Amino acid sequence: MSKYLGPKCKLCRRAGEKLMLKGERCGSPKCAMVKRNYPPGFHGPKGRGKISDYGQQLLEKQKAKRIYNLLEKQFKLTFLEAQKMKGNTGDNLLQLLEMRLDNVIYRLGLAASRAQARQLVNHGLFAVNGRGVNIPSYTVKEGDIVEVKKNKKNAKIFKNIENKIKPENIPGWLNFDVKKLSAKVLHKPNIEDIRANINTQMIVEFYSR
Repeated sequence: MSKYLGPKCKLCRRAGEKLMLKGERCGSPKCAMVKRNYPPGFHGPKGRGKISDYGQQLLEKQKAKRIYNLLEKQFKLTFLEAQKMKGNTGDNLLQLLEMRLDNVIYRLGLAASRAQARQLVNHGLFAVNGRGVNIPSYTVKEGDIVEVKKNKKNAKIFKNIENKIKPENIPGWLNFDVKKLSAKVLHKPNIEDIRANINTQMIVEFYSR
């Protein structure tokens, strides 16, 4: 399966905002959005030209894709699923993206970025309701227990994890026991719980063209 192998910082500069693709580096002075807060390209910091309505919709869709670390096919399938659900399609889309297992691992603070969370899930470090799951797109449900496998708790990545996790950053729809490295999904995330600067209406309009 293809994936983007270029510099991640270019994606943030193209979007015009931090997408938090590189974990701790995004919050440091080394972040490209601090050093070069202008679009990438040969012509340098000439600012952003006028963008059409279609261009704005495309940029918003691309931004959401990159934030949640999805390819176009994965993202569109998620959108089509959200479209079939009752309620607001944009809100449904964000809920489905948030309830992916790789995003849950990221939200709990067990990974510095969604890309790292995806890798950890692929390597089989986690279990859902006692069964190992190595599919990043696995959708958790209300009442599910997501935990680090017992034989993986001593892995280097989880060393001193209690000192790295910030409880205030864990969303209210997840209840996390740091000592046991186990979390329970309390309910579906409310839109207020989803800390993502994404204009879902533009994404709906993009796919409705």
